[in-house]
Amino acid sequence: MDAQLAVIGLGSIGSMALWQASRLTDSVVGFEAATPAHGRSAVGGDTRLFRMIYLGRPEYYPIIERSRGLWTELEAETGQDILTTTGGLSIGTANGSYINSLIEATRITGAEHHVLSREEMAERYPQHNLRPDDCAVYDPRAGVLRTDRAVSAAVEAARANGATVLQNTPVDSITETDRGVVVTSGDRTWTFEKVIVASGGWSRKLMPDHLKAVTETHRIVLTWFIARDATQFSPENFPAFSRWYEDRSMYGAPAVDGVTVKASVDGPVAGRARATPDPDAVPRELTREEVEKVTEIVTEFFPGLIPTIARSDAFPDLFTEDRHPLVGRLDENSRIYCATGFSGKGFKMATGYGHIAAHEALGKQTVEGLDFVRPDRFKTR
Repeated sequence: MDAQLAVIGLGSIGSMALWQASRLTDSVVGFEAATPAHGRSAVGGDTRLFRMIYLGRPEYYPIIERSRGLWTELEAETGQDILTTTGGLSIGTANGSYINSLIEATRITGAEHHVLSREEMAERYPQHNLRPDDCAVYDPRAGVLRTDRAVSAAVEAARANGATVLQNTPVDSITETDRGVVVTSGDRTWTFEKVIVASGGWSRKLMPDHLKAVTETHRIVLTWFIARDATQFSPENFPAFSRWYEDRSMYGAPAVDGVTVKASVDGPVAGRARATPDPDAVPRELTREEVEKVTEIVTEFFPGLIPTIARSDAFPDLFTEDRHPLVGRLDENSRIYCATGFSGKGFKMATGYGHIAAHEALGKQTVEGLDFVRPDRFKTR
């Protein structure tokens, strides 16, 4: 037996699972096909939004709450600034489905929030060109996460705790046996008691057929624009934001580099993600249609941004059929644990998911109330 646990993929979730596992055992090995925080993985793109107010099932809220505390722990343990609290704005039509759903979510979870009228928004945040019937839900605990810094910090913290990290070691296959799980990379093999699969868009090749049938790798596009006056869009003056209407939607982050503002199309209305068969060959260049769409929306929403794309990026992520992740063992007695399929929504909760995966895979804890993310929900279909 080479070690107690292997974590395959040290990106958004795998890096956090490795860090958490290293707190529980020094017999843990992390496999990374390239290097931690490399720009072609779902870690790419500088920042991700952190929000306490989250549309979807209320069962996510405890994971978000725990994740926020763990981001603080990771910062304290590594001395890195990872989560910047900027507040967060969710903007939409007053009494429309988006705003009403957000308010209902806060009623169920108790998340702190403030509803801002159009007049209050215009006074506080003049960067936004508002529609006549707009309002916003303000999340005071929201902010932005520095993705590459977060992943690098988690991997280094795991190493300091005794974890082994194998870089440039792509995993070709995993095979479950009575003794453990055999991991193969090229002509090398290892055997582990348990394995966590956390390789994002590359996870499908390691999955059984019934999970391959309900997952698909998608390409997600990010875009940045230069501010005419960067001080207006600094983290101190410009909260992270999401705007959603029937005809268009966008989300973004302040100018953490002092120059460029992230403003990217969001959701199915905008065609944010599209299927791509090969995660190693995701087209990085935007299509003409993508350029036109994001430029049109930025022109309407933000007169303070120069409406030409200053920088763009694209990365793969694994989407599930129901858009909920795969978190848990393949079945009750399996030695293989999934932590993948986050469908473009995982980074804010990466520390929480990493905590769950490490503790459950090592048999230290079972988290209740997560039936909707367990992989075996697809097994009987």
